[in-house]
Amino acid sequence: MKIEMKIEGMHCGACATGIQMLTSSMDGVKEVFVDYEGKKGTFEFDETKVTKEQIISSIKELGYTAS
Repeated sequence: MKIEMKIEGMHCGACATGIQMLTSSMDGVKEVFVDYEGKKGTFEFDETKVTKEQIISSIKELGYTAS
């Protein structure tokens, strides 16, 4: 499954890199692209291993809002 989410609270490229590193290390996440200027992220993942809600939760743990 491939989804695009709005991500609020990023201020720079390092913010996007942190989100990208955390989510791409999750089991089942295949590909991640985070655009801090566009305030969004694209996530491709295996629904049998990880859910959209788990990805959102990990982003929130870093202090950002994802929807």
